Amino acid sequence: MEARGRHLEQLAERLRGKLIEARREMAARGEVRTGELPDQVRELVDERAALLGAEDREALVARVLRDTVGLGPLEDLLADPTVEEVMVNGPQRVYVERGGRLEATDVRFADEEELRNAIERILAPLGRRLDELSPMVDARLADGSRVNAVIPPLALDGPALSIRRFGAQRPGPRELLELGTLTGAQLGQLEAAVGERRSILVSGGTGSGKTTLLGALSGFIAPSERLVTIEDAAELRLRSRHVVRLESRPPGVEGRGEVTIRDLLRNALRMRPDRIVIGEVRGAEALDLLTALNTGHRGALSTVHANSPEDALARLETLALMAGLGLPHAAIAAQVRSGIDLVVHIERRTDGSRRVSEIAAVEA
Repeated sequence: MEARGRHLEQLAERLRGKLIEARREMAARGEVRTGELPDQVRELVDERAALLGAEDREALVARVLRDTVGLGPLEDLLADPTVEEVMVNGPQRVYVERGGRLEATDVRFADEEELRNAIERILAPLGRRLDELSPMVDARLADGSRVNAVIPPLALDGPALSIRRFGAQRPGPRELLELGTLTGAQLGQLEAAVGERRSILVSGGTGSGKTTLLGALSGFIAPSERLVTIEDAAELRLRSRHVVRLESRPPGVEGRGEVTIRDLLRNALRMRPDRIVIGEVRGAEALDLLTALNTGHRGALSTVHANSPEDALARLETLALMAGLGLPHAAIAAQVRSGIDLVVHIERRTDGSRRVSEIAAVEA
């Protein structure tokens, strides 16, 4: 069985090379039509692998198509609903996260070129580029998943790729209770806090479930309220019907056209929001958020990377100081403590589970 698999793999690689060569010749003549690709692959397989059985020929067609226009070895991983994140550390090391735990896989790319081709196929529909002049990219896929890629010379061991997947449905408050992320008492406390329009900051480390918890908390917002969400890459799946979703934009190829979180937040304040939900505060927009919270826009929800509620408030102060307006630290600290009502800290434990470890009230 292993010998048969290796034979099909080697044959698929040769046929892929022939297909690319043929497509280049057709492109030079202006004859390329993407819709004809499956038929073209079948003709190539029938011509060069006629001795194979029908099942093997179909498997070969699928493999060549996967490696030519799909995501190559990653296709099977991304088809697995239990995979939460795919992490590629060079062509020979591919990991996944399932249930909050990292696992090594036996998935491999043939070489760096195959991996680069897969990354380019991911980015092409998004209008994003990845080359020596722009060696890092962070983007959102059509299904809401988030993709990040880095290539040499920044990535020393070959191209690095991560795809964080987000399903169409995210857990709501009751589902988080069933999962053990929240206790019944915590759930009741947070439901009351959202209903009372208290401003809540969710803190935690990478992959701790901050965005999921933020989305669940939004489920407590009254249906009659108008929400404006602001994110770097749209990950939130809010259950409210009256939502305006805004997403930042990086600079274009010519270095122009950037729209930052700070730009979007300022614009959101002109959109008559009842609530503002910011996916993550990570820069100078922290000052604009604090200004909004202290001038009548209560009930905001956001997240921040931090190791504890105390660290979350300190980080918010530091980010606000990045605005560079020369405000004294004491004034920023006072804005934080009068603008934020609760800090909800969530952690990912060693067994992969996520737990709300603390809900801290902020004293003004």
